[in-house]
Amino acid sequence: MSELLDPFGRRIEYVRLSVTDRCDLRCEYCMPKGFKDFHEPEEWLRFDEIERVIAAFARLGVSRVRLTGGEPLVRRDIHLLAGRLARLPGIDDLSLSTNATRLEKQAKLLHHAGIKRINVSLDTLHADRFKHLTGGKLEKVIAGLMAAKSTGFMPIKLNMVVMRGVNDDEIEDMVEFCIEHDFTLRFIEIMPMGASGRAATDRYLNLQTVRERLAKRYKLIEGMMPGGGPARYVQVAGTELRIGFITPISQHFCQTCNRVRLAVDGTLYLCLGQEDRIELRPLLRNGIDDEGLEATLLDAISRKPERHEFREKPQKVLRFMSMTGG
Repeated sequence: MSELLDPFGRRIEYVRLSVTDRCDLRCEYCMPKGFKDFHEPEEWLRFDEIERVIAAFARLGVSRVRLTGGEPLVRRDIHLLAGRLARLPGIDDLSLSTNATRLEKQAKLLHHAGIKRINVSLDTLHADRFKHLTGGKLEKVIAGLMAAKSTGFMPIKLNMVVMRGVNDDEIEDMVEFCIEHDFTLRFIEIMPMGASGRAATDRYLNLQTVRERLAKRYKLIEGMMPGGGPARYVQVAGTELRIGFITPISQHFCQTCNRVRLAVDGTLYLCLGQEDRIELRPLLRNGIDDEGLEATLLDAISRKPERHEFREKPQKVLRFMSMTGG
């Protein structure tokens, strides 16, 4: 079997799969308020097309798939797609990133389909601040989290984008919330993705300072978590809480990159912070066979760039985060 090795010797084993570019929230660093320039549904990959691509990746050694968006739970019948992907030979880790606004009603269906762990974006525990940052209702997210917890998802990871002067006063509160509910916490540095992301970079906060701040209140020991992502973890001594730091700006993790992103329109992005891409939808709809599809994926990975340039060239990536997949 051919392996998905990029030019720098990194084995690609993880696909982040965007099933929609639409979202029911408007987090200002992800998608501008009032944005309506979405792909039309006929441009979205159909479930059978998605299954073909992921099956080809699996035959080449990919074992992890994460469903993302936009907000993946706005895609109709997403649990049916999850079930199809979970049954593919070679896929042994199917996970979900969500804002959890629709999770209360869908948690059991998704868990039964084969999704066992989830990441939830949550930047604040204050309802009024949540409304200001996202346009949504915090109580829906909390209800979704509690439904996921009672359903049996494990682990449940909360992703908090820490922004100077916006929510950095809630860091310890989020730690205590996660200790209380047995959630994992990940802090993320804001990234200059698209105009909205760049506009928010004046609120950038180096997560090294966050770790130092937490170390003054908690005893932090080195920790580990299963998963294919880039977080570096510590554990709060005396608790089960693990805290991850995702630092694309202050300490990039490109040397261990093991992932690519498949957008809802069939664009395969080889790097979050570069514009290198392969358009798969035309190939799928023009009748490419499985052998040709695998050859296309192998060729794409052979051109994966070494690293992003968020710090050096923050104007480089024009697409919004919601267009790429989280």
